[in-house]
Amino acid sequence: MSPRSAIVLLVSLALAVLGVSVALAAELMDEPDPALPVSTVPAPAPAPPEPAPQPANGPPPLTDTPIHWRHSRAVGKPFSGKLVDGVQLPAGGRDYFTWDSELKRKPSRAWRRYGTDRLVSTLLQVLSEYRAAHPEAPRVGIGDLSRPNGGSFDERYGGLGHSSHQNGLDVDVYYPRADRAERRPYSARQVERALAQALVDRFVAAGAKYVFVGPRVGLRGPRRVVSPLRHHDDHLHVRLR
Repeated sequence: MSPRSAIVLLVSLALAVLGVSVALAAELMDEPDPALPVSTVPAPAPAPPEPAPQPANGPPPLTDTPIHWRHSRAVGKPFSGKLVDGVQLPAGGRDYFTWDSELKRKPSRAWRRYGTDRLVSTLLQVLSEYRAAHPEAPRVGIGDLSRPNGGSFDERYGGLGHSSHQNGLDVDVYYPRADRAERRPYSARQVERALAQALVDRFVAAGAKYVFVGPRVGLRGPRRVVSPLRHHDDHLHVRLR
């Protein structure tokens, strides 16, 4: 073999060996290393269970039925006015019952139980505070407020009628009876005076403009607010500003 042929043969053998090494290296790179763990994406943590619904522990509702609250307007005067977007006081509740002065029974008819939103909310707040201070007291009787749109509430609507109660700012509140019966007291002798005075004091503290009381019941208060008035020996008459 000539030297030239020997050189060509050696070069070919070297290239062949080099090709095998490259192919082998490529195959080895494609194989995962068994000594190393395969990277994995961690599974999402399970969602925490939803808490079980808890029973309501709040105070009982103040009224037997929900109140449809609206922004009311008292137009004109209590003795010559009207009520716009009045709020109906429900027939009864935790702290009060309603009494129909014409039918002489409870509850009062719905059309006799409308007032401004401020009158209804103030009334419920006063009654709630009164019962909290006197838990042994019977529920308070509530009489007439205003008609749905206000206006005249005279004798045509039963009993002696009202010269006021026309713009949703007036409410009649019956004095608590000494025998705890849930009905109107028919004379001053049937009134539990201590509880009646507590009601007067609550309405005065709530900012009532006037509280008219019966001359024979013996109730007191600031002279600019609390005044005796005939035909009020069975109930007090509250008027807001």
